[in-house]
Amino acid sequence: MKNLIIIGKVFPEPNSTAAGSRMIQLMDSFLTQNYQITFLSTASISENSFDLSSKNIQFQNIILNENSFDELIKNQNPDVVVFDRFTTEEQFGWRVSEQVPNAVKILDTEDLHFLRNAREKAFRQNKFLENSDLINDVFKREMASILRCDLSLIISEFEMNLLIEKFKFDENILFYLPLFGEVKKPKTSFPERKNFISIGNFLHEPNWQTVLQLKKIWKNIKNQLPEAEIHIYGAYASEKVFQLHNEKEGFIIKGRAENVEYVFNQAKVLLAPIPFGAGIKGKLFESMQFGLPNVTSTVGAEAMQGNHDWNGFITNNETEFIEKAVLLYQDENLWQISQENGFKIIKNRFKKEFFEPHFIQKIQEISENLESHRNLNFLGQILQHHTLQSTKYLSKWIEEKNKK
Repeated sequence: MKNLIIIGKVFPEPNSTAAGSRMIQLMDSFLTQNYQITFLSTASISENSFDLSSKNIQFQNIILNENSFDELIKNQNPDVVVFDRFTTEEQFGWRVSEQVPNAVKILDTEDLHFLRNAREKAFRQNKFLENSDLINDVFKREMASILRCDLSLIISEFEMNLLIEKFKFDENILFYLPLFGEVKKPKTSFPERKNFISIGNFLHEPNWQTVLQLKKIWKNIKNQLPEAEIHIYGAYASEKVFQLHNEKEGFIIKGRAENVEYVFNQAKVLLAPIPFGAGIKGKLFESMQFGLPNVTSTVGAEAMQGNHDWNGFITNNETEFIEKAVLLYQDENLWQISQENGFKIIKNRFKKEFFEPHFIQKIQEISENLESHRNLNFLGQILQHHTLQSTKYLSKWIEEKNKK
């Protein structure tokens, strides 16, 4: 039996984040190939963490900057090691390379953090994103992490093209692996539904900014649809989020959605004026799966529709956003067409069988030709050499300091 180690920043929470759902899908792919999986994290398990034991996945806490990890990884002797983002690769990648040099190292980027970071900065400065904005400190760290790994998983076609065309990355060390989806047709029809919704984990800054955008425009929608409310769902809502709650205005903060499918099946339209971000947006992905039309921004819809019509409307114009939200809420025929458009996108672009077999094959090819694969990635070899020295001795210094 092959052995897989996953090193995660946190234990996956598929009911809280798209990243959590992505991790479960990734583990399921390895389980189909009879991998024994162990999930390691410096974080604590929370009440919202997925029950890994339900899939016979072992899990264990690890400590940062401590050589106990060295013994653990050496004893496990994994065939494959997955890092759930570039920061975990920075922290533990050099130890993996030193203790189990023949393990295939995979980085699951989730989304490109440098891109999200640059877009957020441009948003806060109220300016258009420029190419120079992308070359930030996060960019340098994340690109180095990608180069040090044998394979990096890219969740968005836009991000895949950005790395290959703009930054000239070798396609051989990248693999496009989006979220997997299946259509889950709802039983509730247009006349049975009411209200708008928005959803998103509030630990994620773009989701908080999205709610602030909705608060700003909601009165204009409410004036045209007096009976409508907007229900805001999301895990980890803080006091500042609940302060936006206003029943008289119909702006209702609901907090965590215990059953996303049920919530989506009761609502009429999802609103997501996402101002910045990266990757595939889980809320919009699920809105297509569950048949809930939406209105969103170009960043929100990025890399999802391909050549298909969107399941609602895409606009960055505030006035047009309000207009389309009201139109979609009232027009049953348009609503049904939009719902069907979402189903087509899921069926034609995100089915598991389009990607999983090629992903498994790619890992097998790298495993069987690991030395030649790494030799082709000479920049990665250079970075690996220097990182092993700099990161290693910084970590060891911290380790000694902690002992004192």
